[in-house]
This record gives sequence, structure tokens and C-alpha cells, in this order.
Amino acid sequence: MYTNNKLAKSIRLALMFGAAATAVTGAAVAQDDEQQEEERAERVERIQVTGSRIQRTDMEGALPVTVIDRESIELSGEISVADLLRNTTFNSAGSFRPQSGSSAQGVSMINMRGLGSSRTLVLVDGRRLTMSPSTGSSQDLNAIPMGAVERIEILSDGASAVYGSDAIGGVINVITRRDFSGVEATIGAGQVSVPSEGGDRENGSVVFGSASDTTRIIGGVSWNKREIIFENAFPWVQPGASTYGNNFINFQDGGTYAVPGGCNEENFFESADGSRCLYNFNATNANEASTANQSLFVKADHQINDDWSFYSNASIAKTSSFGRYAPAPDINHPVFYDNLLTPTDSYNNPTNPNAWFYDPNNPNAVTYDPTVVGPLAEVAIYHRFAAMGNRDSDVDNENLDFLMGFEGRAFGMDLDFGWRRVRNKTYEIGNGYLAAQTAWSNVNNFNPGYCSDGTFDPDSCRFGYDVQNPSDNPQNVLDAGVVTTSRISSFDINEIYGSAGFDVMEIGGGMIQGFVGIEHREEIYADIYDSQSAAGLVGGSSGSSAGGDRDVTAAYFEFLLPVTYDLELSLAGRFDDYSDYGSDFSPKVSFRYQPMDNLLIRGSYGLGFRAPTLDILTQQRSFSADSVNDPITCQAFTGGTSDVCQINAFVIANPELESEDSTQYSFGVAYQPTDWLNFTVDYYNIQIENRIRAISSQQLINLARAGEALPPGTEVNFDAQNRIVSVTRGFVNEGDLDTSGIDVNLRTNFDFGSAGRLVNNLYMSHMLDYNLDGGRNLVRDPGVPRQRININNSYMYGDFTFAWNINIIGNQFNTVTADANNPDGVVRAGHIGTWTTHDLQASYEAPWDGRFTVGVQNAFEKLPQFGTSAAARGSRDYNFNLYNAFGRITYVRYTQRF
Repeated sequence: MYTNNKLAKSIRLALMFGAAATAVTGAAVAQDDEQQEEERAERVERIQVTGSRIQRTDMEGALPVTVIDRESIELSGEISVADLLRNTTFNSAGSFRPQSGSSAQGVSMINMRGLGSSRTLVLVDGRRLTMSPSTGSSQDLNAIPMGAVERIEILSDGASAVYGSDAIGGVINVITRRDFSGVEATIGAGQVSVPSEGGDRENGSVVFGSASDTTRIIGGVSWNKREIIFENAFPWVQPGASTYGNNFINFQDGGTYAVPGGCNEENFFESADGSRCLYNFNATNANEASTANQSLFVKADHQINDDWSFYSNASIAKTSSFGRYAPAPDINHPVFYDNLLTPTDSYNNPTNPNAWFYDPNNPNAVTYDPTVVGPLAEVAIYHRFAAMGNRDSDVDNENLDFLMGFEGRAFGMDLDFGWRRVRNKTYEIGNGYLAAQTAWSNVNNFNPGYCSDGTFDPDSCRFGYDVQNPSDNPQNVLDAGVVTTSRISSFDINEIYGSAGFDVMEIGGGMIQGFVGIEHREEIYADIYDSQSAAGLVGGSSGSSAGGDRDVTAAYFEFLLPVTYDLELSLAGRFDDYSDYGSDFSPKVSFRYQPMDNLLIRGSYGLGFRAPTLDILTQQRSFSADSVNDPITCQAFTGGTSDVCQINAFVIANPELESEDSTQYSFGVAYQPTDWLNFTVDYYNIQIENRIRAISSQQLINLARAGEALPPGTEVNFDAQNRIVSVTRGFVNEGDLDTSGIDVNLRTNFDFGSAGRLVNNLYMSHMLDYNLDGGRNLVRDPGVPRQRININNSYMYGDFTFAWNINIIGNQFNTVTADANNPDGVVRAGHIGTWTTHDLQASYEAPWDGRFTVGVQNAFEKLPQFGTSAAARGSRDYNFNLYNAFGRITYVRYTQRF
């Protein structure tokens, strides 16, 4: 297939190889220039750049694409695709990473433009990575083996017209190795400086490749591992303070009190005013869960004849994670459990004068005082079941991905068709969780040794315990109160596809190229919790099973129109039909204008969409006790109109959910003023409408009380006294999100001859605006930095390579509070400083085809800023998604080629 006429080809070649490559002189040579140029052009391998289906010789096209090649990957010092992408400038506000206590414990995500991980599409060799079974709505970067990666292309523009759903914030395309001969083995290890224990890492890979005249095969194994870090190992960590220690609600007066003597156990402590008995959850938990990846991959292609070839890719990836969270917290409140309140005659009821706390036979007895515990009443106890041990979660994920297809030329078209099968399954086992019915029955029925006639006979009348102290539980009582939870999730894909590329007709700038294709994908999702968890009978855990399947059929087209030798237009569109909710059409137009050999102007405009995911379309109805402020209801429950009270809420799958829509446009320039300098500047603007988001009970109540219409599929039910009976909530289509910004890439390349070569790369993402529902600009609010910058410097001298990478996360305000007198309606205060880290690396190429590498990330041990507001740090000591607290990471690596 001919791309353009001969003059256009020579321009392309000049850009690819440099002007000197075509600067030949002499009459004898000149007469053959044209023929040689055309033959040479046909030998140039055209590539398919992320964001377009049409292959071309130009890497710098109409859309902004950033390429992280294999050399840059190795210079980064990262051992996983997840960590590599987390540190790019496009991960504007940070992204989710493995952490204990999460339903997505072992998952790593990417969140381009701060729009959410479900609005960034991740591809592997141009095919979408399957959704993580743990989330059902986002993709797990841990499933991609680092050793298999050749390069990563980041399209910082919308691409629903090419790839369909989710490609709103951008597209990450991981290109795996293809052309490789021989064997390459790599092994490495690293150690963190903070804390002094935990967090050590190791990695390795073995890649092999072989080729004949007709057949190529490449394969290998890859692994990486990072140890768990326990929270109490960090030197700055303070005791966590959880109300779920030993406290109770008195249902007679509505007050909350501390259990007398309840702070005498390990890791329990009194609040500053002595009114509560709290639990230090930081004594045992590990926010930084361990991660491990092991994978095997094979790629092969065989040239059947001059026109047709067969290709096949297969990979098996297993990721594992271990997490530990503090012992199970629970409360036997009637909104959670029926008939489990601690009765007035229970020896574990602090309002009962005969409770074991006050028994003179108890060596730690305290004095009964109704002013301290309230009047005699049934109580609900906030308790941390520390005696039953920590909650441990083991998560194992297995991803099997097999693809085969044929490429060839027939009927004047370049054809490609194939079949793909993905089986992605996650097994999660939780230990140390609470068998709530049994555990609370043991609490309520505890008898330290009183007989029915009122006498005390611990030998004959004791129930359940060996000594007069519920904290000293016999093993059979502990075993009865503990339950092992399980969760088995899967997300499978069956896919067939076919496409055809062809020439249409010759116009002013060359040949119009066309491309059409079809895809049919079956998605099968299941997220099954054990029956006790699903029924809400397990304390310290929750979960609602979900599951279903759907078919997605898509047809798409793309045309490249060389209007003149300098101007190209691209027209693309895609129609996606979903069997469960409806269909979407996504068009896009882009242009590439090159008025000079060293200047390129580009722009695009397109529509995109995100389909509602199977997890939220199929989740089973589940109960939730939501805390709200509703004066009428809370006055009836607590006696105060300004109080917060709990209401019955039911979380459902919303059958009326639709896809969300996006409008995107971009404009940029790429300029190379000299041989040693080139740069690109691109502006982006993204507008999302009909946003898919979860709505809270409080938001629904506010709408109902104001007489406004509720989003479809939601309800607020009132009784005859206008009190809330229940709320039905879930995901809805509501609201807008707008963001805009500028991306800059500046590259210099200095060749000093025998003195070596210096290459510098600057990447900057500058956010101009980020707002919800037309509100104020949220840029520089806590967690939304205006800028992320990477400066990569490498110096090559003989067999040595030295790298210095600088990573910058911009500053933010610490607090944002409402203020009607301010033009923005808020007052911003405090300062979270710019976070700058420095990575250093040195490599030596040994004469026996080996390479030694030593390096250090965050060489000056920069730590995140602590003591920030809750809005800035979330539930951790710092913003867990945006920063890490590993301190200095020192690593070594050795590579041997055969």
C-alpha cells in the first residue's frame, strides 16, 4: 500500500533520518535518486501509533503521544509497570496502589488527568487489558510483566473513536517485545531506608528470542516482589484512635460512654478527656500491602507465504498480595443485627450493677457509678475483638491471555483478523474476621460463675471462660467467634476482530488511506462473597456479590486524507452497541499541518463515552447503616434536631444507568529549531457530562426535602410522621466535570564526540482548570497539584551511562473552607510544599555482554509532608495515592546477554 507520492515520501524520510541522509550530489547519482528513494521508502517499516489504526512512517502525528522506550524504563530504576506509570506527569493527582484493608488490596491503577482510573484505558499491544476482578471497573497494572515490555506509548488525548469506552482521560498502550534474538537475563534487588524494616524488593527476568527466514519467536519469564511494611515501623506514626475500642451506647439516655476498666488491655488507651476507651489500630496494621508478580509470556509469528502470516501471543501472569489490618471492629447495634443488643441482665452490660466489672471477685474490679455509665438499659457496644487476632488477607490473581490471528494482503487490502480469550480470576481469603452472631452471643451470655440461685460457683456455673475475665478467652470461644472469609472474582473476555486497510484514491497530497474494522467482545463478570459476608453476618468485613455478562459489538472506521503535501486530515468514528444498556457513537477529527520540515501544528476534536461497568450494573441489593443529618428523623431517634443519626439504606444496581459522555479538543505544536533541540506543547480540554457517580444518602435526602426530583433509580421513603424509613441509593448519571491544561515536552541531545553524549528530557503537565458542575476551580485544592514535572538527564561515555532524574509534584493548599464573603465562596489556607525527589543511576557495559547497574531513588530521602489536613491526607498520615514514604531506595541490577 502506497502512503503518498514520491515527493511526500522524501519529506517523510528526511524527517526520519535527518536531512543529511538525502543530501547526495553528482550527476550520475542524481538520475537514480527518484528510483532509489522510492525503493528505500518501501523498505521503511511503517508503524501503528497509539490513537490511530492507520500505519505510517511518522511517529509525531496529529495526536500527542509520549513514548517511554526500553532504555528509559531501565534508567528509571522501577521494577514494575505500575510504579513506572504512577510517576509519569499524566498521573496528575496520583492513583490507587496496593494497600491493606481495601477490597482492591493488590491492585495498582493509573489515573490520567485526575479523572479517575475508570476513565483511563490501558492496552497491551493495542488490545484492552481486562478489568480487574477485584474492582470490575478498572484495570490492574500489576498484571503486566515488566520484562516483556518494549516500550509504552501514552496518548494524552481522548480516543473513544478508535478504542471505545473508557478512553476519556487518555490511553496507555504497552507494547511488548517483538524483535529479539538471543537470551537476556536480568536480576535485581532494592532496599528502602524508611522504615528500617520491610519494603525490600527484588526483580528479575529472562527473555529469549530466535528467528529464521519465516518464523520469529520470543518469550520469557518476569517477576518482581515488594515486602509488606507494617505501620508501626514508620518512625513518625502516632497511635491510631478508633472509637471501636471499648465504648457503648446507652439506649435509655442515648449517651455514649467508655466501658469501665476497658482500657486495661494491650493497645487500648483512654482518650485525652478520659471519656472514651480507644484502640490503637496502628499497632498492628500494614497500610503498605506486599505485592508480587510472576509471569510467563510467548509471542510467535510465521510467514506462511509472501502475502500471509500467522501470529500468536500468550501470557500467564500471577500476582499475589498479603495485607494485615487491625482486629475486627464491630457494634451490636440493631441497624446492623437483629436481637443482639446486650440486655440489661448481662454480666457484660456496664449499666448492670451486677456486671463482672464491679464484682469483688474480680481482681481488677471498679466501682459501679451510674453517673459514669448511665441508667440501667440495653446497650450497643463499640468493641475491638483484639483477642481474636488481626485480620489478614491473602489475594491471588491469575490472568491467562491468549490471542491468535492472521495478517495478509488480498483484494488490494491489508487484512487482519483474529480471536482472543482472557481468563482473569482473583481469590481472596480473609482470616481473623468476626462471626458476629456467635461472638456477640458469647459477649451477651458471658457468666463469670453465678448460679441461678444467685450464689457464686465458678467451677459449676461459669459459662465459656476459664477465668473471670472475658479477655482471657479459651481457644474454643475464640475459634467460635472467628470466621474465615472468601471472595472469588473473575472477569473474562472472549473476543473476535477483523479489519481492513486500503487505498481509496489519489488527491493533492497523495493517497487517501482508509481503515475499517469490527469487533465483538463478550464480557463475563462475577464477584462472589461467601454467604456469611454477603448476608452481613461478618463483623469487620462487608461485601455485596455481583455478576453478569454482556456483549459488545463495535464497528469503526478511519480515513487519512493528505489534502496537500503539508496538511493531513484524519476522520474517525466508532459505533459501540452494548447488550445491557444501549449504544454510543464516537466521532473524531484531527489534523496535522507541517508548513516547514522542522515545524508541525496539530489539533483534534472528538466525542467519547464511558459505559457503566458490570460491577455497578449487576451488584446485588445490600444493606448499609448510613449516618445522616435530618432534623425530623434524628430528633425522633436521638432527641436532637442537629444530631447525626443512622438510617436504613439499601444499595442497588441502577437499571436506568446510562453511559457518560465527553467532549474533547486539543491543539499543539512540535518544533525542532536545531539538531540538538526539539519540543512539543499541547493544550487539552475535556468536558464530561452525565457523569457516572455514586450518590450518598445525605445528598438524596437533601434533594427530597427541597422538593427536587431524585435521579432515576433512587428513592427516599417517609412514614406518616415524615420521618425517613429508608433510602435506596446507588450509582447515578448526574453532574459535569471539566478540566483543561497544557503538556510540555522538551528534549535536547548533545553529541560531544569522544567526550560522550548528553540527552535531556523535560516533561511537564500543567493543569489550568478542574471543576465539578460548573463550580469553582479546584486546582491546588488538597490533592490536586497544578503541576507534575519530570526532568530526565542521561550521559553516555564509552561503556558508562549515568542518569539523573528529577521528579516534581506541585504545591497545594492545606485547607479549603466555605466563606460566602469570598468571591470564590471559599477560603484557602495552609501550604503543602512542592515535593521534589532525585534519582541517580550508573551503569557499566562489561566486555562479556554484561551490564552492571547501581542506583538510588529519592537520593536525599525526601518524605511527604505530615500534619496536613484530613482533606489532604485522607485516612493515612499523608496522601497515599500521590506520594510514597519509602525514603531512599537503593538498588542494584545485573543484566547478561547471550
